[in-house]
Amino acid sequence: MEFAFYFASGVAVVSTLRVITNTNPVHALLYLIISLIAVAMTFFALGAPFAGALEVIAYAGAIMVLFVFVVMMLNLGPASVAQERGWLTPGIWLGPVVLAGLLLAELLYVLFSTESGAAIGHTTVDAKAVGVSLFGPYLLVVELASMLLLAAAVTAFHVGRNEAKE
Repeated sequence: MEFAFYFASGVAVVSTLRVITNTNPVHALLYLIISLIAVAMTFFALGAPFAGALEVIAYAGAIMVLFVFVVMMLNLGPASVAQERGWLTPGIWLGPVVLAGLLLAELLYVLFSTESGAAIGHTTVDAKAVGVSLFGPYLLVVELASMLLLAAAVTAFHVGRNEAKE
């Protein structure tokens, strides 16, 4: 399981560096999805399947849908559609596909290497422990994150309004 942890951590670091250094926002979003899935794999390797599932559902699912929604709201016309078609050539998908394939191979290795599926710490974190932590000592952090998401949604609405484009 240590191999799974370090491998997923390495994929997360590489894909996050690609997010930061990439000049194309669409390509950066593809690498961001891989980075979020790799972080979820580290949670699974550490024996926190609930935290890993929350990572996939909340970040790789919901936040990416929010990003796609913002991109759809900022519809820039036929010129941007032609530009995006030029960006989405098959060679562009090579990096994210390779990293996602490596993560899939790691997941299959972790699932089928031991019959019990025990992780590095040999303990699992259940939903009740996560809830007690989130609404106990980390309540302020959870509320700040919700306010940040609310501010992002309001900003996306105001940026995408038709009156703002005129």
